[in-house]
Amino acid sequence: MAKTLVRYGYVPLMLIGINGAAIGLAHAPWAESWMAALIVAAIGLSFVAERILPYTDEWNTSVGDGRRDVAHAFINETSLLLTVLVIPLMAALSPFGQRWPSSLPFVVQVLIAIVVTDFGVTVAHLASHKVGWLWRFHAVHHSVKRFYGFNGLMKHPLHGALELAAGTVPLLLLGMPKTVAEVLTVCIAVQLLLQHSNADYRIGPLRKILALNEGHRFHHLKWAGIGDVNFGLFTLIWDRALRTFSFDPHRRFSSDDLGMAAKPNYPVGYLAQLAEPFRATGACQLKDDANDSAQTVANHS
Repeated sequence: MAKTLVRYGYVPLMLIGINGAAIGLAHAPWAESWMAALIVAAIGLSFVAERILPYTDEWNTSVGDGRRDVAHAFINETSLLLTVLVIPLMAALSPFGQRWPSSLPFVVQVLIAIVVTDFGVTVAHLASHKVGWLWRFHAVHHSVKRFYGFNGLMKHPLHGALELAAGTVPLLLLGMPKTVAEVLTVCIAVQLLLQHSNADYRIGPLRKILALNEGHRFHHLKWAGIGDVNFGLFTLIWDRALRTFSFDPHRRFSSDDLGMAAKPNYPVGYLAQLAEPFRATGACQLKDDANDSAQTVANHS
């Protein structure tokens, strides 16, 4: 019974239950604390679901990355929540601050924020696989050797800030209210947990529309050029438009498929990962990275 509940109920609980609670509590006293509590609850649910119904047992076992992932999650989620506190000032300074559709129902405002963020983050994510200096920061996220929910919160804070800016600057210029931004932080956290989840859940035909774990596993294939698919944060709609969508329902994944083939010894420690993008950042190193990747693809083929 528990496995069935996870298989078919985990995604609705997260997308409707947690996100719905965020919408309901957005105007409550101490809303910021409620949003933080909902993110913690979502993380807890992700661990429970992955242990009841894992896609593969090996991804539930730490490979020396547990403390590192906790550090990434704490820093990134705390930064995201604190960023929301400056939104009233940013809205006041924006010359377009009166253009936010505040007359629409609050849930519609949240959906607008999700759609705009989805597009901006998808484009920034795609660029991070094509532009050398961006890839060096994004590579931290692709260094993972197991695929579980907490990995979604693991990224270099500078790259996380860049992606967030790409998705939310248009909203901020329009005067997005602080309440909408707070709910958006919860929606992003929930999405990242689901997108990288080790839970073997089912969403039927929606797996080709929503950017969840079945599609996102293809993005983490370690061979350069092969994992350059399925960049979407919330949906795969933009991937279809950009022709970067890929899916094979019969494909199974293991730890051997993950990581970066051209960088098998990428640093594992938190501080080392923060420093790695700044090491040997010259054009020669970027060219070597590209050559290594091309050679890896040729060898794999």
